[in-house]
Amino acid sequence: MSAPANKPSRFVLLRYLSGVLLNRVLLCGAVLVGLLEILALLEQTTPILQRHLGVSGILTYAAMRLPFLLAGTLPLSLLIGALVTLTQMTLASEMAILQASGLSVVGLYKRLIPATLIIGVLGVTLDDQVTPRSEQALAAWWNRTDPHPENGHSFWFHEGLTLTRVNYVADGGNFLGGVTLYSRNEKGLLQDVIRAERADYSKARGWILHDLKVVHVKTATAENMPDEAERAWPTSLHPWDFIRLSAENPPLSSGTILGMLRGHLPSDSSPGFLQAGLLERFLRPLSLLVLLLIALPVIYIPPRTGTRSWTPVWCLGAGLLFVIVQGMLRAMGNAGLLPPPVATIPGLIIFTLGAVTVLLRNEAK
Repeated sequence: MSAPANKPSRFVLLRYLSGVLLNRVLLCGAVLVGLLEILALLEQTTPILQRHLGVSGILTYAAMRLPFLLAGTLPLSLLIGALVTLTQMTLASEMAILQASGLSVVGLYKRLIPATLIIGVLGVTLDDQVTPRSEQALAAWWNRTDPHPENGHSFWFHEGLTLTRVNYVADGGNFLGGVTLYSRNEKGLLQDVIRAERADYSKARGWILHDLKVVHVKTATAENMPDEAERAWPTSLHPWDFIRLSAENPPLSSGTILGMLRGHLPSDSSPGFLQAGLLERFLRPLSLLVLLLIALPVIYIPPRTGTRSWTPVWCLGAGLLFVIVQGMLRAMGNAGLLPPPVATIPGLIIFTLGAVTVLLRNEAK
């Protein structure tokens, strides 16, 4: 009778620990996102009001920025939430009761894994599907309401054998100013240079180039062709693609990254940058499991010590160090100094071994 009765008790403990951890993480996430939203609005309120967008513009900006902030604060929210949960349970002697009933550190960690993986899957979903769409919508709205889009920066991209430069984007991506196309043959030699004063998009006609000057490049000479008032531009790109290309390191979905790596979508990023971003995204749940492991040593706080213990502070510092090291390795991977696996995996292994060593030393005491 004891074995069947033990299964419901394990399920109750799993549900209790998962519920407490999720509640603490959500609370910490709400506080962190709220603070970051306030800081972002302090910086952007003046430009929004200068565009005469009013209170609705402020609320629109805050709503569109929310997924990006939420995804960015998830690791720190989990770390702080786990520290608060485990510290409160330890000081309330709940952890001592669980250990006296036979729950080991490994058993405790196993029962916290499901909630951590739920948060990790939520983070991957936000990074991969929600944030790219919300940030693109925000960039399009910001571009559409810009009274001086011609002051925007130019950018380059390649599509097939054509290298293209665009001076600026306006009207939410439906208008391009100063478009120059450099067409090359299969050997990579320049064939034509087409300069258009502007290009606009409509669903009925697609992209149309206006006021064109065409130069045909031969083996040793260049020939100016007759000017053209307009010409259809046979590109597969849509207005939202130009919003993405005009932004600096915008969030990308995994489908977009794979399309860029395979050459199906235009890109202005290096393959190493794209590969590192894709690998880091799908290793996010493992990163959260490492942060949970880093928070576990707080269960060894003597209840008599109370809040005077420095263990939560050291665990918080170790977790922040892990986040910083992962960010530095990722930056080196983005710059092409490290291969994508080296830029993402070693930090996970090193901090896992460090956290396990600390736990084993505390167990041996």
